[in-house]
Amino acid sequence: MAARRRRRCLKKRTRRQLQVWGAVVVAVAAVWVVGHWAAVWPVLVAVFAVAVVGGVGWGLWRARRLAVSQDRTWRAQEEARERELTMTEVDALSWQEFERHVADLCRRDGCTRVVVSGKSGDLGADVIGYLSDGRKLVVQCKKYAPARSVSSQEMQRFVGTARPEHGADVALFVTTCRTFTKAALGLAVRQDIVALHRDLLGAWVKGAHLETLIPLNGAGGGGRRRPLD
Repeated sequence: MAARRRRRCLKKRTRRQLQVWGAVVVAVAAVWVVGHWAAVWPVLVAVFAVAVVGGVGWGLWRARRLAVSQDRTWRAQEEARERELTMTEVDALSWQEFERHVADLCRRDGCTRVVVSGKSGDLGADVIGYLSDGRKLVVQCKKYAPARSVSSQEMQRFVGTARPEHGADVALFVTTCRTFTKAALGLAVRQDIVALHRDLLGAWVKGAHLETLIPLNGAGGGGRRRPLD
């Protein structure tokens, strides 16, 4: 108990000493400021002005950043809504019309010798053509409901034919559904198959150039791949 009492007394004494020294420092500072007021007041005014300008600048920067963020969010929502409206028209196509529509998109983006070969026994080559740089393009088209996913088995079949059977330089798997399964997309990335799900197809339909979409390969649906050389 005595030791505890001594510690309390020591703390009180230390606190009083600090308060006294603080008061002394403040008093000395006040005396010095009064004695040198002519030199001090411009500095104080400058510091205050800098603080005000800095505060206003920070507030404007913060407001602009918030506005930009809100604008980007709004634009992304509007673009997604417009893509979905466009995809509603695509959803109304038959699977044969969908293949012809994909072929037309390829032609629009500069592909040549585009042929729709989708029929029984085509071994996954629904559309064949050549990119503007001469690479052979082989496209598998799957007209599915939006909520469905492309399975690993479907991707395996395309992997097994796109290059061995058709000699594709660029193999494109295009679908109207929203996603590829994780296994299907992983296989596509490993085997250099470009996976275009509903969102990327919507961007293509809305005017994005095919060669700008190729490096995205399923972005937003589970992964990315390196751009083609």
